[in-house]
Amino acid sequence: MAGLLPLALTMGEPAGIGAEIALKVWAARTAALPCFFLIDDPQRLEALAERLGLAVPVVAIERPAEAAAIFPIALPVLPQTLAAPVISGKPDPANAPAVIQAIDRAVALVQAGEAAAVVTNPIQKQTLYEAGFRHPGHTEYLAELAGPGAQAVMMLACRALKVVPVTIHVPLATVPGLLTAESIASVGRITAAALRRDFGVAQPRLAIAGLNPHAGEQGAIGREDVEIVAPAVEKLCAEGIDARGPLSADTLFHAEARATYDAALCMYHDQALIPIKTLDFHGGVNVTLGLPFVRTSPDHGTALAIAGTGAANESSLREAIILAGEMAARRRAHG
Repeated sequence: MAGLLPLALTMGEPAGIGAEIALKVWAARTAALPCFFLIDDPQRLEALAERLGLAVPVVAIERPAEAAAIFPIALPVLPQTLAAPVISGKPDPANAPAVIQAIDRAVALVQAGEAAAVVTNPIQKQTLYEAGFRHPGHTEYLAELAGPGAQAVMMLACRALKVVPVTIHVPLATVPGLLTAESIASVGRITAAALRRDFGVAQPRLAIAGLNPHAGEQGAIGREDVEIVAPAVEKLCAEGIDARGPLSADTLFHAEARATYDAALCMYHDQALIPIKTLDFHGGVNVTLGLPFVRTSPDHGTALAIAGTGAANESSLREAIILAGEMAARRRAHG
């Protein structure tokens, strides 16, 4: 990744584990870890590192360009002022504007060509809602920041599996009504394009899960797979995309099946997230496809119950940073 700009890592919820896992990732850095800087309060990071017994020097920077020279010896931090003192495990809505501003700054720096990618620490959505945040989560907000024409699609990725839920945080009862052949095909197009550009897959293969048990058994167990999912697969195939389905989800995720595709499109949240969290609970990465910039995030929440205790596992954030660097490098090479 020689010559790659530094990655911008946001603070996430200050009362959560974001700062702790960022400190731990830097402390255990290897040659595989790309240079990153954290947008946060340097003084509170220094205090947290001391409290947790982590030997992590913190150096405030003014511009991302300073990060590369500092990263080998200290964690570069682009200062972000917090309105209220941070108490681990107890989010304060007064700090919500700083959380949002950290995201805004990270995206703006990538768009300005000063950073290579955005990596986001987990946010506490309810706290942001109390402060007036009107987006369901990171994915939708990043799509707005990306500008007109951006269609954000969530992918969860680990070394063994990549899954893309077509519907995300909606009640299960509403899923059938939200699915259309075009919505599924649109997600499939974005996924195939991302696999080529960001993951280096020359000929992406998509496995499309059915909605119903046994993919509906030709309509015997619900008509959605016949009338919605199958036409979506036909659309993708007609456009030259290697897509198969609808496939029974209960046989889609064992090792032999996974060897036959590069990503699985799933019809709802748990259909996608249960297999990947079972295969690699600590190593999964949340990737936002369909944006003009690279964005990854650890595939877990703020873990308020263990924040400030030193017990947080940093593996997912480490994988998110490494994957963001790899994706950014491929985009640079792709032109």
